[in-house]
Amino acid sequence: VQLQASGGGLVQAGGSLRLSCAVSGHSYTFSRSAMGWFRQVPGKEREIVAAISRSGNSAFYADFAKGRFTISRDNANKMVYLQMNSLKPEDTAVYYCAADENAILTNIPERTDSYDYWGQGTQVTVSS
Repeated sequence: VQLQASGGGLVQAGGSLRLSCAVSGHSYTFSRSAMGWFRQVPGKEREIVAAISRSGNSAFYADFAKGRFTISRDNANKMVYLQMNSLKPEDTAVYYCAADENAILTNIPERTDSYDYWGQGTQVTVSS
């Protein structure tokens, strides 16, 4: 299973970015996976940003993401997205997408160790 994150870049504070994560893999059923976005800065632990259930009907957001970020998914095309608005310099980090394979239908995992597969990360830099 491969996860390919994209969409990162340099943006000014207050701006927006949309991250995308394409999932592929033989015999892998995307719709059976809960998906998450995490971020990490050097010297700190990886932290959850947002996660979404298999169906896309339920989502979890970290407190810092509430009201600014939106996670969504397209099961037909095996994609997950993170729309980030009103970006702040403290949002600067490498952002990772992750998949929890065969997740319980309504589960929205928040822990890094709940996820089975990870993308390579995409850098987001927000200038002040």
